[in-house]
Amino acid sequence: MMRLIRIVTLALILLASTAWPGAVASEQSEATATGGEAVASENTAVGSDQKQTVKTDERLFERLKVVGSAAAKSAGSVAVIEEAELRKQAYSDVQRMLRLVPGVNLQDEEGYGLRPNIGMRGSGAERSSKITLLEDGVLIAPAPYSAPAAYYFPTAGRMESIEVRKGSSSIRQGPYTNGGALNLISSSIPSVLGGNVELAGGSDDTFRGRARIGGSTARFGWLAETFRMQSDGFKRLDTGGPTGFELTDYLVKLRVTSSPQSSRFQALELKLGKTEQIGNETYLGLTEADFDRNPYRRYAGSSEDRLDTDHEQVQLLYMMRFNRHLDFTATLYHNDFFRNWRKLQSVEGRQGVSNCPPAPASCTIGIGDVLEQPGSFARELAILRGEVDSEPDSLRLRNNRRNYYSEGLQTVIGVDVWSGSTRHEVEVGLRYHRDEEDRFQEEDRYGMFDGAMELTALGDPGSQSNRINRASAWALFLQDRISLGRWTVTPGARLELIEFSRLDYGRNDPERSAAQLVRTDTDVREFIPGIGAYYQLNHSSGLLAGVHRGFAPPGPGADDRTDPEESINYELGYRRNDGRFDLQVVGFFNDYDNLLGSDTLSSGGSGSGDQFNGGKARVSGLELGASYRLAPAAATYELPLTLAYTYTRGEFRTDFDTDFEGWGSEVRAGDELPYLPPHALSLGLGWIRNRWSAFGNVSYADQMRTQPGQGAIPDAESTDSHVSLDLTLNRELRPGLGLQAQVRNATDEVYVAARRPAGVRPGLPRTVFVGVNWDF
Repeated sequence: MMRLIRIVTLALILLASTAWPGAVASEQSEATATGGEAVASENTAVGSDQKQTVKTDERLFERLKVVGSAAAKSAGSVAVIEEAELRKQAYSDVQRMLRLVPGVNLQDEEGYGLRPNIGMRGSGAERSSKITLLEDGVLIAPAPYSAPAAYYFPTAGRMESIEVRKGSSSIRQGPYTNGGALNLISSSIPSVLGGNVELAGGSDDTFRGRARIGGSTARFGWLAETFRMQSDGFKRLDTGGPTGFELTDYLVKLRVTSSPQSSRFQALELKLGKTEQIGNETYLGLTEADFDRNPYRRYAGSSEDRLDTDHEQVQLLYMMRFNRHLDFTATLYHNDFFRNWRKLQSVEGRQGVSNCPPAPASCTIGIGDVLEQPGSFARELAILRGEVDSEPDSLRLRNNRRNYYSEGLQTVIGVDVWSGSTRHEVEVGLRYHRDEEDRFQEEDRYGMFDGAMELTALGDPGSQSNRINRASAWALFLQDRISLGRWTVTPGARLELIEFSRLDYGRNDPERSAAQLVRTDTDVREFIPGIGAYYQLNHSSGLLAGVHRGFAPPGPGADDRTDPEESINYELGYRRNDGRFDLQVVGFFNDYDNLLGSDTLSSGGSGSGDQFNGGKARVSGLELGASYRLAPAAATYELPLTLAYTYTRGEFRTDFDTDFEGWGSEVRAGDELPYLPPHALSLGLGWIRNRWSAFGNVSYADQMRTQPGQGAIPDAESTDSHVSLDLTLNRELRPGLGLQAQVRNATDEVYVAARRPAGVRPGLPRTVFVGVNWDF
């Protein structure tokens, strides 16, 4: 990776010090204006020396976006959270940010949104592994094809905007097309020298800070940014000690452009990022009775759980606009990610996955069983609580040590032509991608003595898992956005050619001598067509409809019986945008030929990553998003109102038995999908006047099944329905300088947020922040 950084940095230096090739226009360059619209650059004199700044062509950056500027006439359900909205709410939790986007399914886990679980239209929220996750248009999950579970997630607190496209994302984005795509847009290089600083502190010694500075001259732009957040955590260990986290993020961007007088605008942009996180977090929850007594307790048996991560990214972006009809964009990218999550794996031999009856004679018991059936496993629970001493090796901590990389080159050619009264906006994209997950794991043994854990034996390196999963993929898409009168029709197709391999070295070969090497190879070929249409009823509203094929690859190590996840997805809706009242209502129906489940520790499984067929399934629902300015046009104040409502119903359509813990031991046709809330509602109301502004967001999340089933949901297989109220107050002291106060979960609602993988876990309690922000 360092070699790649040196190469691209040298390229930028050379380009900055030499003249950029390109003919100089004699009169009006197409790089500055064509047909009355900005095409390549916007020249602005600055200072007495008349230095110029350059605004790069926004239409070229459209190639990196999943929504872009054509949202109003998009032939699918889309949403964009702009920078102004992100800053006024000052959230660093992406799940809180996404509450105002209908059709997005969220499952809380640790309260801060560091490891979010995001799904769309019932795709499954587990580790955001069933959506196409992007940063600046580039796949950003640790290993998007071979291990998509996002134990790394881009730092939401430093993002400039967030784009969501559901359903119709299958053409341009992939490989996960059943639900949709989430694209996080990082800070852009400013056109003039400036920046901002944001500092905030609050409950549980939480600190959040962000600083960025940058600027542009005629041919060079730059940005430097850092984000820092830390907290002692809102849970309390029986033994004392930290339960919070520390997160540090750095971002640098450098851009070189052609001369403003060039007839062909070109730009080369280098992006470097690094994110480090230390989290004293655990998967170990509580029994129902202990949760009722103290929901924020953590057992002594979780005192050694710890997550360490390190993520590095390099992106080199090149853009050229040949003329008003043709442009080219290419992105070379590389991501490295390391993580080791030391987590309690077993107590008194109670590990693994099963759905055993109480006190079984012969089957493996998981820690989740201990917490669900405390009366049957009193000694094991007492050890977890630190109430009794154990044998020396009774507690096992697994070092879930994994290295990931993902890299590739993606290109897009854009062609914009007129044929009579018909406009064609054609995009052709090609991506070559490869990624890898390297597992090298072992389990250390501990004992519980006098209420504290003590190390009794180190595990042999690689003795728990010692394997490499790899994937390489070619992806090609073709899309034509056809505008004719009131109609906008967008047909297209995507082709995914994927090769998976698994190299398993066995648990007794830490040197990887290949003496016990087992290799598994799998090829996947998938054609993904789709078409969407938008009909403009009048200047501010229209109808949309679409049908496309959904797909998710099975991953490395899948056997011949494991099929890809495939579906046919339909949507029909209405959209209105007039500046005062915006409305989008969309109904959707996803018909799955095969649903896949993945065995992960976070789902309560063994962590093998194996895939499981779920057979036929159906997901249907309704999305409603609206915003309205209540105040009269001549008023000196504003009252913005926002609403997001989602109804979702998902059910299996076939009977089958399974070893996948997330679905239990057997599933019957008509069983509802787990971790899918039927109803989700968010309502936001603001008040803005002069230098004051106040915002209140009320969010309701319905209870969710934690196991497939029908009829009334048993209490032991359900999260809690809950209402959360967030309040924010802003005061501008002078232009560019302001104060902010915020309360999250102002009513201090206590609720069960999750029951997997082991025991009951709470949502975030009342949390208060006070901060200052300065733009300069």
